[in-house]
Amino acid sequence: MDFTDIDTRGVVLLGCGKMGSAMLAGWLDSGLSPAAVTVLDPKPSDWLRGTGVRINTDLPAAPAIALIAVKPQMMGDALPALQSLTDTLFVSIAAGTPIAAFEAAFGSDARIVRAMPNTPAAVGKGITALVGNSAATPADLDLAGQFLSAVGEVVRLDDEDRMDAVTGLSGSGPAYVFHMIEALAAAGVAQGLDPELAARLARATVAGAGALAMTGEDPAQLRINVTSPNGTTQAGLEVLMAELPDLMARTVKAATDRSKELRE
Repeated sequence: MDFTDIDTRGVVLLGCGKMGSAMLAGWLDSGLSPAAVTVLDPKPSDWLRGTGVRINTDLPAAPAIALIAVKPQMMGDALPALQSLTDTLFVSIAAGTPIAAFEAAFGSDARIVRAMPNTPAAVGKGITALVGNSAATPADLDLAGQFLSAVGEVVRLDDEDRMDAVTGLSGSGPAYVFHMIEALAAAGVAQGLDPELAARLARATVAGAGALAMTGEDPAQLRINVTSPNGTTQAGLEVLMAELPDLMARTVKAATDRSKELRE
């Protein structure tokens, strides 16, 4: 990514918790100058202090981008710090906070992009969905996408209403997978494995299967490839496939419905 203009104009990061730190680390690794970054955070970590960025100092008047990474319940207190910025693209990664809330804070003509990353962003393996308001230009969406791609894949949505389903699937999805690892390990222990070995096998199995899935081959075909007729995998799948599709549909729906409730 070419950071020439951004190094000149500057970047503001509002909040530097786990997700904000992951974003910042990705930017710096991609070549953004630490001197171009101003971070506003009430409790800066030792890691943040060691990055060389500017912390809790005066903001540039017209930074290229301001990334909002505070928790939704802190939004009311935190947003006023950004209201003096001009000609700035505002990008929010705060879950459950709609574009309308930022338009109310910054004005309806403010250029705003709302994004939903997920926690694997912390290791550069996240996926982020984004959508812009009517004032955001194609160039703004490109800029936001470039910044967010520092921590994984980026996809664009046609409208903000789809963000609830994204939240239910990929936003909450890592927790579903972590629980599957827990369940796999517990099942292994029930069949006689010691807990440490079962946990190691479960983690590596899910990580390896995920890496295979990322090759782009159809997951259904990958499942077929590993399923020998009348073999052990088929025996296990006959149990799992009888229940998992409906269970997963209800799981994602519950998370999606909750996302809708939180923004009302």
